[in-house]
This record gives sequence, C-alpha cells and structure tokens, in this order.
Amino acid sequence: MADLEANLDHIIPSSVLPPFRAKLVVGFVSLICFARSYDGDFVFDDSEAIVNNKVAGVVGRADLLGALFFLLSFLGYCKAFRESNKEGAHSTFWVFLSILLGAVAMLCKEQGITVLGLNAVFDILVIGKLNVLEIVQKVLHKDKLLENIGMLRNGGLLFRMTLLALGGAGMLYMRWKIMGTGPPPFTEVDNPASFADSMLVRAINYNYYYSLNAWLLLCPWWLCFDWSMGCIPLIKSVGDWRVIALAALWFCLIGLIYQALCSEDSHKRRVLTLGLGFLIIPFLPASNLFFRVGFVVAERVLYLPSAGYCILLTFGFGALSKHTKKKKLITALVLGIMFINTLRCMIRSGEWRNEEKLFQSALSVCPLNAKVHYNVGKNLADKGNQTAAIRYYREAVRLNPKYVHAMNNLGNILKERNELQEAEELLSLAVQIQPDFAAAWMNLGIVQNSLKRFEAAERSYRTAIKHRRKYPDCYYNLGRLYADLNRHVDALNAWRNATVLKPEHSLAWNNMIILLDNTGNLAQAEAVGREALELIPNDHSLMFSLANVLGKSQKYKESEALFLKAIKAHPNAASYHGNLAVLYHRWGHLDLAKKHYEISLQLDPTASGTKENYGLLRRKLEQMQKKGV
Repeated sequence: MADLEANLDHIIPSSVLPPFRAKLVVGFVSLICFARSYDGDFVFDDSEAIVNNKVAGVVGRADLLGALFFLLSFLGYCKAFRESNKEGAHSTFWVFLSILLGAVAMLCKEQGITVLGLNAVFDILVIGKLNVLEIVQKVLHKDKLLENIGMLRNGGLLFRMTLLALGGAGMLYMRWKIMGTGPPPFTEVDNPASFADSMLVRAINYNYYYSLNAWLLLCPWWLCFDWSMGCIPLIKSVGDWRVIALAALWFCLIGLIYQALCSEDSHKRRVLTLGLGFLIIPFLPASNLFFRVGFVVAERVLYLPSAGYCILLTFGFGALSKHTKKKKLITALVLGIMFINTLRCMIRSGEWRNEEKLFQSALSVCPLNAKVHYNVGKNLADKGNQTAAIRYYREAVRLNPKYVHAMNNLGNILKERNELQEAEELLSLAVQIQPDFAAAWMNLGIVQNSLKRFEAAERSYRTAIKHRRKYPDCYYNLGRLYADLNRHVDALNAWRNATVLKPEHSLAWNNMIILLDNTGNLAQAEAVGREALELIPNDHSLMFSLANVLGKSQKYKESEALFLKAIKAHPNAASYHGNLAVLYHRWGHLDLAKKHYEISLQLDPTASGTKENYGLLRRKLEQMQKKGV
C-alpha cells in the first residue's frame, strides 16, 4: 500500500508547501483576484437565475458546485486505490461513492457526468499503466494478449469499468426521466455553425471554436459575457486565414496525445494523460459532437478544463527546468505568468461589479455582437438615457435584423417619446418575425391605442393574452382601452383579472377605485379600496384613492387618517396635500385646509384646481373676519 501511495503521489504530487501554508497561499491569491466584486451587483442573467428565481438561487452556483463534486468524485476514485492493500486492487465502497458524487455533479451541471470518463481513463492508462505503443506493436507482430487481458481481469479493471458504465447509464436514465430526451431548442443566432448546410463548414467552425477556447486558456485577455449573435463570423472556406488556428491547435494536441500514449517514459505518459484527460473530457459536452449546444464560446465551460491546462503547464515548466541551467529564468517566467493572470482576473472581477462595466467591456471584444449592443442599450434605458439607448438598440437591429427583443425595447422608447408611427412599424415587424411574442403584441396594442386605433389595439391585446394566458399587465392595458371607450364593465373585468393574476398590481386596483368613484359607485369603490389595502397595506397611492372615496362618503375622520398616512409615505406629492385640504374645507377645518392648500401650491404652483379652491377659501375666511367670526 505504501508503494501504491507513493506512486499516486508521484502522478498527482502533493503541494511543495505544507498543507496549511498551501491553503493560505491559495486563499490569499483567490482573495486578491475576486475581492473587487464581492459586493457587486447581480448582473446579466443573475436577475433571472437569482433575483427573480423563486424554486432556488443556488442555480447561480451551478458551475462551481458541478466542479466541486466533479473533483470530489475524482479524488474519491483515487482514494479507492489508496485504501486497498494490494496493487491493482480497489475499495468498492470508494468506487461507489465516486459514482454517487459524479451523479451529484451531473445534477449541478450536466458536464459533471464526464467525471466517469475521466475516472475510466485514469484507471486504464494511469493506474493500470497501459502502454498503448506496446499493445500496438504486439498487435502488429500478432503477439498473443491473453495473458495481459487475464491480468486486467484479475486486477478488477473490468469490474470497475462495468460499475462506471452502469453508473453512467443510470445517470443518463435519471436525466431523461427528469428532463426528457432532447436538449432545449436553440436558434441560429445562438450557434450559427450548427445550422450551416455544409458538413465541412460545420466541422471547420467547430474546430475553430475549439482553438478559441484553447486560446482563452492560454491568454484570457479577450473575455465577453456572451459570444453569440455574430460575435464570431463563420468560416465559409478553407481560404480563410483563421484556418491557421485549427492547424496550430491540432498540431499541439496530436503532439501531446502522442507523447501521452507512446512515450517510453511511463511517468511522462501518466502525467500527460491525466492533464489531457482533465483538459478534453469535461469539454466534450460543449463540443457539439454529441448534440447541438446553445452557444459558440462559453467561458464557464473552461472552468474544469483549466485544471488540465494547469497540470500540462506545470509539467512543461518542470520538464523545461530539467533541461536548462537557467532555473531562475524559468522561475521568473512562471511567476510572471501568475502575476499577469492574477492581474487579468482582478480587472475582470472589477468588470463584473455592475452591468454598465460588464456590457461596455464587451464592446471592444465583440463589436459585431447584437446582444452586446442590446444589453448596453437596455442598461442606458434603465438609467433614463433614452437618446443613447436608441443608438445602441438601432445598432443591435442593424447587426441582427431579426432581433425581436431589440425591436420591442426600441419601440417602447419611441412610444414614450411619442414617435408612434415608427414604434408601430418596429413592433409590427417584431410580431411578424415571432408571432408568439406576447410582450411585443401588448406594446403594439399600447401604441395603437395612443393612435386612437382602438379595434386594432384590442386585437393586439387579445393576441398577447392568447400567447400568454397569465399576463396581468396586458389585462391592465386592456382595461385602460375599455375605459377610454367608456366600456366600464369590461374595464372593471379586465382590471379584476389583472389583480387575480397579480394581487399586488397596484395600478389595476387604483384604476378600479377611481373608475367606481367617478361613476358614483362609492360603496363599491370603498369595498375595492379596502380589499386592495389588505393585500398591499403600504401603498400610498391606494391610501390616497380610498381617502378620496371616504371623504365623498363623509367619513371624514377615516379619510383624514389615510391622507396623513399617504403624505407621510410620500410627503412631496402636491395632489395629496391638495385633496386633504379639500377634505378639511368640506369638514370645516378651515385653518388646516389653508395650511395644506399652501403646501400643495408650493409643491406645484401650476395646479389650477388647487388655486381656485384656495381662492374660495381665502374669500370665505375674509368674509368671516369681516363678520367677526
């Protein structure tokens, strides 16, 4: 057992530093790399994966958790041989535990299932010391291999391979039962090469993607949050100069694989095999070889392969130091690479602090990516910079004329700027390209409503609801259309549907109260207002609307309390002070009415109704003073 442990340590060497110091160094370097973003915002798809995700936000840690259990599974498989007392034997318990950890890794991230393949390669080529070159030579010379096969069987290799195969089959069956047979549907903009008609074009571009991934490992300077939508133009002929990258990649890979399988140095074979195994096997699910994936390049899938890259890099520098006397130069080179990569990590960590920095950083890397321009525009629009947002949205549509989300957002901004004709054209084109785009149908309805094309607006709203049954905002806008047409019952029904689907829909509740108030249905308006405040007790606009109804019903004390509570929540609302002044005016509390009229006019000097009421109050007070009251 001691010999086996020493052998494994030779293949997977322990740290040169004592364990505690090694942990401190790793922790310190990690802190330096990522300290800039520890208190950063949730950015990009974090909003959907974490902020708006009610099942669990842990999905935002899928890659980290998958890598954790992947490595635990591999270490558990190594432990199976350390626990055994004889070379070639194993601990079945640790093999089973390794398979279980592999299943957990797969549940975190589908990529996790590849640990079984890595364990198999590790077992055959590293633990079993299988010499491929020797086997090829014996086959060519027609030597008998029965003795070797028998030895492998006696060593338990076939049993372990059977366990790994059964474990993999079980995982795939479990995945099929949970998620179905096929991968999610993807579009051409997600992975253009996979939609190419020519098999040669697909093969060339897939290999070019591999070379880009390899380059990102070697030189992670050009990083982007998204590599789709024209970020990497297709290679359509072998005359494209980028084909050189393919040749360079395969030249290096073939050389490494040859050394890993055919080198006479068994230690070299095993270390290179382990490094290549970590580099290649976890990357296979992202390679488009087995199924179409939804991305061109995704930096996250390089997280596990980077372990293989580090093994190969370390082995390369170790081999280089043995063949040169300039060891200080090698040390300086290694420290320089570490420093540069740490610096790059710090810079990139800072870029992930907020969406503005993240999206702007992508413009220089992928200027042809429509999604990058779309996200920059969206970020600017959220900050109120509509003019700049329009420019980026237009560029996104120019780069991808079928980018319906960019059309929808651009149409929304144009609608707000009252450029209704162009807004209608963009939104009509968006629903023509994607007929089930419910949000675009709703926004088209809003524009048509503003253009007084009420029948077309109603059709658009109904189409949106057909494609998205639970769409409270669309029911709200449909209710506004019916209110404009004086179809009061239909408006109330639409707003009620909105509040059923989204009980906290304050605008729908408010419109119901106001419509019932304006049509003289004070009792019903009061009932709706009380129902709304039970669901949204801190909404000052609902307090204000209900206070108006209670004041008209001469429930002055309760109305006053709601007005004051609304003002406390939103003290600078001129209408709140103005309507409270009207209440006091009716109630006979003239001094308080005068006070709140004056506050209202200070906040909004242009309010004609408040000016008129204040004038009436002053004249009344002057008459009372003359009479000595």
